[in-house]
Amino acid sequence: MEAVARAPIDALRPRRLRRRKPLRFANRLPGGRIFDVFEERPLGGRIRAIRRLVLVLAWTLLCVPIQALLLALPGGAKMGFPVLYHRVLARLIGLRVKVIGTPCRDRPVLFVSNHSSWLDIPVLGGVLGAAFVAKAEVGTWPVIRTIARLGRTVFVSRSRGTTAREAQEMRDRMAAGDSLILFPEGTSNDGTRELPFRSSFFAIADGARQVQPVSVVYDRLGGLPACRRDRPLFAWYGDMEIASHFWRFARRSGARVTVVLHEPFPPHRLPNRKALAAEAERIVCQGAERLRQNRPVEPLAAPRSVT
Repeated sequence: MEAVARAPIDALRPRRLRRRKPLRFANRLPGGRIFDVFEERPLGGRIRAIRRLVLVLAWTLLCVPIQALLLALPGGAKMGFPVLYHRVLARLIGLRVKVIGTPCRDRPVLFVSNHSSWLDIPVLGGVLGAAFVAKAEVGTWPVIRTIARLGRTVFVSRSRGTTAREAQEMRDRMAAGDSLILFPEGTSNDGTRELPFRSSFFAIADGARQVQPVSVVYDRLGGLPACRRDRPLFAWYGDMEIASHFWRFARRSGARVTVVLHEPFPPHRLPNRKALAAEAERIVCQGAERLRQNRPVEPLAAPRSVT
């Protein structure tokens, strides 16, 4: 009787009448900082994540020597093979890619996109067939460094002493016919909004024949529209660790990303790089916002000439 008297009142009620415990956002995953409200059952999610990790490693180990060989050979295969690698990689990690619009064929093209996650790399790499412009820090990460270099990524430090040299390197790449993928925000966002585009990033736009804005939003999870509380599962920003973020994402199923390729336009259509950055930001943000609201989206028209 004494033990019964000390028991919580819910313990004396039938199970169907007990109050549910409130959701607690505790650190339940190794190295993780965010526990998703809709986390799937532990066993199935872990098996799924382990399977995906093994497949990703196997696919990468297969592709690295092939791409290394292609880089030593003449021809365009060294740019085409990374498209296949990224496209398969996105499927292996459980991400379905929906594309609205068409990549510009009037190369070289400067693709400018919003950026919220490392997931943007396999997504855009499998759609656009272009080299990425990444911060120099990425060139120091194990494994990722090797993959990025084999993909002919351009690394920039953004320090004043090297800005001119790095800008000229990117112009030379475009003069050789290579298209580039640029993230003008300068860092990744939290997936709920875009950061201002930096006009300094558009100093290389004169080396491209066309500029094409691109909107990227992760809009499905478990086959249902993703909502605001799902964003941390996709977005990778701040001091998040990439290993724990990959683990959380790999446990889930039914994820989809939508990529909207807006109408391209020649960079000289706008008077200066500030106007170019502002117009690209407007188009990218407008497309991304419509996707987050689960509204129908079509590629937005290019800006008219400004005199």
